[in-house]
Amino acid sequence: METLLAWDKTLFLWLNGLGTETFDGFWMLMTHRVSNVLLYLVLWVLYGAKYSWKGAAYLLLFTGFLIFCTDQLTNLFKVHVGRLRPCYDEELKIILRLVKPTCGGRYSFFSGHASNSFALAVFFGLILKSSYRLLFPVLLFIAFLISYSRVYIGVHFPLDIFVGSIAGSLIGICFYRLWTLFNLSLLTKNKE
Repeated sequence: METLLAWDKTLFLWLNGLGTETFDGFWMLMTHRVSNVLLYLVLWVLYGAKYSWKGAAYLLLFTGFLIFCTDQLTNLFKVHVGRLRPCYDEELKIILRLVKPTCGGRYSFFSGHASNSFALAVFFGLILKSSYRLLFPVLLFIAFLISYSRVYIGVHFPLDIFVGSIAGSLIGICFYRLWTLFNLSLLTKNKE
């Protein structure tokens, strides 16, 4: 485990060190929660316009509960694992490139940005894949950018991002299955 964490720190320093002031604005935009909110608000409107606004209201509830679940799981892990963010790590904080003015909460494992971004990408990507064929890979790419931004700005290790993306993807799949079952039960109820 110590070897894995040492590699993770080394990879973090290399990736974080690649940053330049030229791209800081872009990565700060990617890491801002509003980027995620606006994207999925547009997708929610597309869903409502294409299918139904009643279904869009249910989708909004599902999305809210999905975010709640990913946030709670992330916080549970952060508190119980207790791995310090790079910007709080005594070895790293003097040599890392911290782009944002504050470091955030003390603990980093695993990334809430990564878990939320991937959960939303997988959930919406699977729901809308039949209508918008290229949307799923685009959403995954955006989730990757949002997740990577956390390493770029100096607040998460790559392992935090990797585990967060896996956890978020699994939650996204579970919520998609729940969504499918929910829609089937609505269809059955409407036919009766």
